[in-house]
Amino acid sequence: MTHSFTDNLRAEAEPTWSDAVQHRFIRELCDGSVPDAVMGAYLVQDSRFLDAFLMLLGGAMASADTAPARLRFGRFAGMVAGEENSYFERSFQALGLDRAAREQVPDTAATAGFKAIMREAAVSLSYPAVLAVLNVAEGLYLDWAARAPRPLPRNFIHAEWITLHDNPDFRDFVGFLRAELDRVGPGDAAIAREFFLRAVGLERDFFDAAYDPAFHLAPA
Repeated sequence: MTHSFTDNLRAEAEPTWSDAVQHRFIRELCDGSVPDAVMGAYLVQDSRFLDAFLMLLGGAMASADTAPARLRFGRFAGMVAGEENSYFERSFQALGLDRAAREQVPDTAATAGFKAIMREAAVSLSYPAVLAVLNVAEGLYLDWAARAPRPLPRNFIHAEWITLHDNPDFRDFVGFLRAELDRVGPGDAAIAREFFLRAVGLERDFFDAAYDPAFHLAPA
């Protein structure tokens, strides 16, 4: 059986990739048992990726070598800035986490690291580097979300976070990202591999950090 370039990168990322998609946080999210303090800490940190992620998508549009790809990234950027951002605001309200309290919590090391790698890839204007980070940021999330047992948890905070990362449009976008990296990645394999492997480690560390009490917030 012939494996794609992206398949090979994922294999190289083991066991860290599996540690991330099977993480305690993912298991508790999918069965609805993740504590509010952990979920709140996770979402506060995740919401801080918006600016760096939009910059990464801008880098994808700037470095992509076809007009259809640039259009695809532009449409996805619009979705992220709208639908997903609305989810954060509704979740923070439900968890009783006001803006002032959220802004006082510092970035975890993993958050700072992921923001940095997104910006690094974006300004590199290397399409393989940008695609490598996107394939981790989106592909790893689809991997765990697609495994979530049904029915989903009753709490919308848990259920909607899963469906945001496992729906037909998202699966199609991840398929597009994989196809693009399979197409251009072999031409700059070392750069793609380096960004991919670093990003996978940051994803696992990001889930770990949600359990650090130093980053938990008390409801208002």
